[in-house]
Amino acid sequence: MESKRQLQVSSLIKRHFSTVLQMEGSYIYGNALVSVTNIYVTPDLSMAKIYLSIYNTENKQEVILMMEEHKHQLKQSLAARLRKHIRRMPDIDFYIDDTLDEMYKIDDMFGKLKDDGEM
Repeated sequence: MESKRQLQVSSLIKRHFSTVLQMEGSYIYGNALVSVTNIYVTPDLSMAKIYLSIYNTENKQEVILMMEEHKHQLKQSLAARLRKHIRRMPDIDFYIDDTLDEMYKIDDMFGKLKDDGEM
């Protein structure tokens, strides 16, 4: 279970990192649509795992790799926005959030079952 401070820092990072992606993201990964879905911060606030939903591209891993290449720039922009709110900027790692993709797959399966009359 996350502490109150972890939840505060994760929501703060989520809000500001979304703005950073809007401002600088298109220069990094092009036409893909990337949104921040969730952020988990370690108890010592030294690491933040950022989960991203990626649309409008077939190769989602390529977008993550491009963001990893520009991690320093993204972290620097985020730190500039957070400098008055937190003392030390946590390290960031990017992960793909596939929950919406899985939801669409399951919805398609149910649709096929309904069309076949098996439901």
